Amino acid sequence: MLSPDEIKRYQRHFVLPNFGQEAQEKLKNSSVLIVGLGALGSPVSLYLAAAGIGRLGLVDADSINITNLQRQVLYREQDINAKKLDRAVDNIAQLNHNVILDAHPYFLNSDNALEILADYDLVIDCTDNFPTRYLVNDACILLNKPYVYGSIHQYEGQVSVFNANSDINYRDLFPEPPNPESVPNCEEGGVLGSLAGIIGSIQANEAIKLLTNIGEPLIEKLFIFDSLTLDTRKIKLKSKNTKASVKSLIDYDEFCKIKNKMIKEVTVKELHQMMENKEDFQLIDVREPHEAEISTLNGELIPLGQIPDNEDKIEKSKKVIIHCRSGARSGQAVNYLQGKLGLDNLYNLKGGILAWADEIDPSMEKY
Repeated sequence: MLSPDEIKRYQRHFVLPNFGQEAQEKLKNSSVLIVGLGALGSPVSLYLAAAGIGRLGLVDADSINITNLQRQVLYREQDINAKKLDRAVDNIAQLNHNVILDAHPYFLNSDNALEILADYDLVIDCTDNFPTRYLVNDACILLNKPYVYGSIHQYEGQVSVFNANSDINYRDLFPEPPNPESVPNCEEGGVLGSLAGIIGSIQANEAIKLLTNIGEPLIEKLFIFDSLTLDTRKIKLKSKNTKASVKSLIDYDEFCKIKNKMIKEVTVKELHQMMENKEDFQLIDVREPHEAEISTLNGELIPLGQIPDNEDKIEKSKKVIIHCRSGARSGQAVNYLQGKLGLDNLYNLKGGILAWADEIDPSMEKY
């Protein structure tokens, strides 16, 4: 039953055709798990809390940095360096005190996924990487739970509903994971901030339709949105009989070839000592020029996308240390060069510029 406060709060829902108090009570009695509290998780969590979902589970272990604020509207400037989960719980509670909030301060993995997902009616995938998407997909298959998928990249977004009264699942869309080096993340490729709000709102909309049994959810359909032209498409998805192949959870990093090669690393403290000792080594920065203008270690600037055209600049006879903002892109560069040139003198700077600012030079500007 709805309280007098809730009846007043949700009046604009009650007057909707085919919605009314009955649908609102369904939302109150529903539980939704949101995996990822970043660009998509921000609008999804806010709109579902505002809509009156009875219980929201929130999964994230990341912290907030200033680059998140361009698209992650759940957070404020004073939240920088805080845990996303802590600020999300505080901010959502202020929006709607009626919603029960479950905090899961972890990154989802094969050891905890089934236990966490089991307690919810619906899962919403707001992640930004292929290993976790396959993990969410397979866990939902094993638990027989529907979930709403969403993704954004640069100016385009996608939404679909998987495992809901249908065998269609994420593996039917992507039977095999793409080469990780061929898919730039938000840090490398960028993303329009407002696009996250649009796609996240559509994910929340799909969740409400599923939970209240109204409208036509995107079951067996992939919705594609272009923010530059406002063109939209719906693609009919066909089953490739992938659901039956999911028997258990696996190592998804290995499946997606995230750990396909062992790479050597140096810490920022080790690099600092090498600089102090004036050791002879090559330092390469694989960030973009605009990033190097913000903060730099004075390495040779060769953006990641230009590495294949500059292989001749890589030293063969002395230690080569490659760095980026966080260590992700530089790790890709080391992987590529090891495989292409067969070199064993390549090292990734663990933690990148961010670690240097945290551990060596606090005055360095972080971004």
